[in-house]
Amino acid sequence: MAVTANPYATEAAVEILVLGGDAVDATIAAQLVLNLVEPQSSGIGGGGFLLYFDAAKKRTVAYDGRETAPAAATAQRFLDAKGNPLPFSETVATGRSVGVPGLVALLALAHEKHGRLRWERLFRPAIRLAESGFAVSPRLRQLLSRDRFLRTDPQARALYYQEDGTPVPIGARLSNPAFAATLRQLAKDGPQAFYRGDIAQDIVAAVAAHPRVPGDLAMKDFATYRAIEREAVCGAYRNYRICGMPPPSSGGIAVLQLLGLLERTDYKSAAPDSFQAVHYFTEAGRLVFADRNRFLGDPDFVSVPRRELLNSHYLDGRALLIDSERSLGRAEPGAIGNPNALADDTAPELAATSHLSIVDGRGNAVALTSSIEAAFGSRIQVRGFLLNNQLTDFSFRPADTGRPAANRVEPGKRPLSSMAPTLIFDSHGLLYAVLGSPGGNQIINYVAQTLTALLDWNMAPDEALALPHFASRNGPTELEKGTSAEALAMPLMRLGHRVELREMTSGLHLIVRSGKGWRGAADPRREGMARGE
Repeated sequence: MAVTANPYATEAAVEILVLGGDAVDATIAAQLVLNLVEPQSSGIGGGGFLLYFDAAKKRTVAYDGRETAPAAATAQRFLDAKGNPLPFSETVATGRSVGVPGLVALLALAHEKHGRLRWERLFRPAIRLAESGFAVSPRLRQLLSRDRFLRTDPQARALYYQEDGTPVPIGARLSNPAFAATLRQLAKDGPQAFYRGDIAQDIVAAVAAHPRVPGDLAMKDFATYRAIEREAVCGAYRNYRICGMPPPSSGGIAVLQLLGLLERTDYKSAAPDSFQAVHYFTEAGRLVFADRNRFLGDPDFVSVPRRELLNSHYLDGRALLIDSERSLGRAEPGAIGNPNALADDTAPELAATSHLSIVDGRGNAVALTSSIEAAFGSRIQVRGFLLNNQLTDFSFRPADTGRPAANRVEPGKRPLSSMAPTLIFDSHGLLYAVLGSPGGNQIINYVAQTLTALLDWNMAPDEALALPHFASRNGPTELEKGTSAEALAMPLMRLGHRVELREMTSGLHLIVRSGKGWRGAADPRREGMARGE
């Protein structure tokens, strides 16, 4: 079963699975196609986080392909001359926002450990499509039309826009020969071609030549980049075991914290469409994001209190702050170590990104969330693909009243993320579900809400994904605009909630065990597709 953000990518995954490929093999093929057909969201110019379940060894492993800051980076990277944080709009589409891409190294490491088919074979679906062309989707056309930066890049303008400056129309056949040539080189020469050869040189040159704000990536930054195998973050919820990504993603810890707090309330007994359910979920969210923004960062640079944040006694105490009759308003971080020694994270993590979920015929599974950060990333195109703007996921303000932010910019550091690829295991240790979502730091809420829909309310996969979203990131209570959740605003305000209606365009892709097979579902808010064999 494969569920990805685009039918072309799902078909590529199934092609590889039918050939006998492992879930990792299918993931690589699908991700390369996503880079082509969904360029706004992810690709080899960015990074990602991958969870893999080895069915034979009954082992879950996490792979970190997050981007890194260049060696020349300083903590003042996103401050103006007066020491104030720059507006996001002045940093996103610049050379300064680009980190060393990690996706190629991530996919290569996962393939080395688990792949069955030849590396070169996995590139063929994307190369074929890049050369023959694909039909431009309504979502891609809409995002091209809306973006104000992408046209300023000559390569991107030539590819995605017509002579009069309007985007290529829906259904138009769009080929990308430059990307096909890049893929052929990577297929033939392996991942080192990306990090040590002329591809890296072209990226460094493009970043340095940015007309407004040049960047400072260097060839040495590429040569020293490594994807990292890390220990997955796992914990219990009800009778299930939930595994997610460790830092530098906050996703695994935050989702488990949120679930742990909900388990200590009456959330399960509330109806899915009730204001009581929204109240408990958003109050838990305030506490989780207070901790996330204070304590989490790259574990190779800061001490992350991973065990303390998930300690049952700690969660007991935090859950006592949830009042069934009144909103907290704004939560403070918990008493772990000296919380006042750190400043809060101030990164404006945006809602772009992509996610895919795959299970192969041997029961191995992949949950991969990948991203170039904002839609179309830094808007710098090189060799047919867009570069990330992931360095804007660092805290713009490196310190506050002398207290450093855990997520401040440092050379070689990986910015904090909220990506939350997730695996669920039942009480017998069998893989039960595979899921994840795009959505910036809302990913944490999207994934946690879907988990509770499955495990607390026994919803079918498609029903769980269609559920209206609600969340709090330790600010207002957010309700999904244009859904039945809007009707809950008034009763929530009576409990002291400050309510905002928002577009909450998740892209959840879910696979759930069904008897001896699998059932897949794609988020109705986007263009994804599930297909099994």
